[in-house]
Amino acid sequence: MRKSRFSETQIVKMLKEAEAGRPVTDICREQGISVTTFYKWKTQYGGMEASDVRRLKDLEAEHSRLKQMFAELSLENQALKDVIAKML
Repeated sequence: MRKSRFSETQIVKMLKEAEAGRPVTDICREQGISVTTFYKWKTQYGGMEASDVRRLKDLEAEHSRLKQMFAELSLENQALKDVIAKML
């Protein structure tokens, strides 16, 4: 996935401006994004605060790390089982 040129904090700020009553088209024109992108961000980050987004990113990174650890341990476990089966 391509990295956004906007940080999550900036995205949340734009969404808050729209919630405050500023027209979406004005925000999109000012930031140089499409309305489709704005509404995609709204479905992804709607109702979140900047701290919530940071926490979500941290949790996603930890989840990814744990999945990698599990995959490595599963492979190691399977290799050990294969060695034991050959020995018997």
